[in-house]
Amino acid sequence: MAKVTWSAGIDHVSGALAKPSKSGQHSCAKMLLGTHRIAPSESQDCNRLYLRSKTKRSTQPSTKELKIRERFAAVAQMVTARRADLTKIVADQQAFLAQVNTAGGAKTMRAYLWRVCGQEYDQSNNG
Repeated sequence: MAKVTWSAGIDHVSGALAKPSKSGQHSCAKMLLGTHRIAPSESQDCNRLYLRSKTKRSTQPSTKELKIRERFAAVAQMVTARRADLTKIVADQQAFLAQVNTAGGAKTMRAYLWRVCGQEYDQSNNG
């Protein structure tokens, strides 16, 4: 991944800038992909450039990696459910506003919910 500044007059680029050819004598297995983040974030760097290649993983995921994936999936599901739960919306909004301007406070509602749900998950599974 690389941070990108485009030429003057070009704000952002999204999509493939170069694709591997499926036929022909000179086909490479790499793709140049430009992305533009539109989701809210604290960072002003929203343009990225990736060089993707067709490779397969050479090792199996470790136990630690599998646990991290499991936690991510569970917390993502908890955040989705909590965002739709009408009984918690008002309390969550008030708690978010109370912490948003504090040191280390989450700057977006989604980040706040990820923090809260992540803490709930950790307490229920590690303690």
